[in-house]
Amino acid sequence: MINPGRDNLNGRTIVTHEQQAAERRLIVESGLAARVAAIAELVVEDLGYRLVRVRVSGLDGCTVQIMAERPNGTMSVDDCETVSRALSPVLDVADPVDRGYRLEISSPGMDRPLVRRSDFERYAGHVVKVEMAVALNGRRRFRGTLTGIEGDAAHIRRDDIAPGEAADALLPIEDMAEAKLVLTDALISEALKRGKAAERAVRNDPSPREGHDNRADHSRSRHFRRASGQVRRAAQHKGE
Repeated sequence: MINPGRDNLNGRTIVTHEQQAAERRLIVESGLAARVAAIAELVVEDLGYRLVRVRVSGLDGCTVQIMAERPNGTMSVDDCETVSRALSPVLDVADPVDRGYRLEISSPGMDRPLVRRSDFERYAGHVVKVEMAVALNGRRRFRGTLTGIEGDAAHIRRDDIAPGEAADALLPIEDMAEAKLVLTDALISEALKRGKAAERAVRNDPSPREGHDNRADHSRSRHFRRASGQVRRAAQHKGE
């Protein structure tokens, strides 16, 4: 049995990378995004990464965005390229999207989605925004400081309370449609520390697969983008 590890930055007990890799997502997609996720998750996990989220949007015609990360939370541009090279032909064969699209592979970013129990444990103390798929006491949107996990629910100290409402909320994770960190000075500071710690780990063990934590520097501006085979075929059909 694998024992939990220790987060050296803040002293919280967290699960090991092996446990994180096998941990299932509690907040998942629906519809077309879910069909893409079912395909992408197998490829991503086979490469040693974890799927975070899939989103299909109408940007640039159609964009399929896939967020992924290593079990330790890092994801470099080279990692994004590795995932894209492996995933593009699989999606072309499976053909889950009925129109041309652009495939975008990215890291979760600093203001990342929280989708696993360990995400909520790891980022306790930070501000989150939550949208519930199942309303709680007539409310679907919550914002406040994540203070920890109680059973299968996240405990939030709310900063959006109306008169007469309780300051604390216990939100079942599997009833959430989306949970996301809010970008704050404290979050940026912690991400920078994690990035430096990851860089030191790379220097001590410079294996080809070890990238640094790019959430603090280029995850927002350097997402790897690649046109899928469907996009290329669509362009050819239009005579371009």
